[in-house]
Amino acid sequence: MGDDAAGSVADRVVLTRLEELPNVGPAVAAKLRRISIRSPQDLAGRDPYQLFDKLCRVTGTRHDPCLLDTFIAAVRFMDGGPVKPWWAYTAERKRHLNANRASSRKNR
Repeated sequence: MGDDAAGSVADRVVLTRLEELPNVGPAVAAKLRRISIRSPQDLAGRDPYQLFDKLCRVTGTRHDPCLLDTFIAAVRFMDGGPVKPWWAYTAERKRHLNANRASSRKNR
């Protein structure tokens, strides 16, 4: 799906394939399917950080954090956000993960 993607949430309900989402191609769609995300609607309301952690557990590998950015972009889009490139979420991811690390250190 390109930058001319449908903007309204109502338009998003007609999406049936993960590959129709902005930033999601065959490789990312396959990774989402590994964690039981079968349609774009399955992403609505989900926590992209939990989805990424689940993928890492299921595959037994730590994936590139840019994939997490892509998960964030897809979830935000399905929650009604604008079409943005995945890298627009890199700063959010870094803030989120740094805050979680700081919180974990305080709780030790």
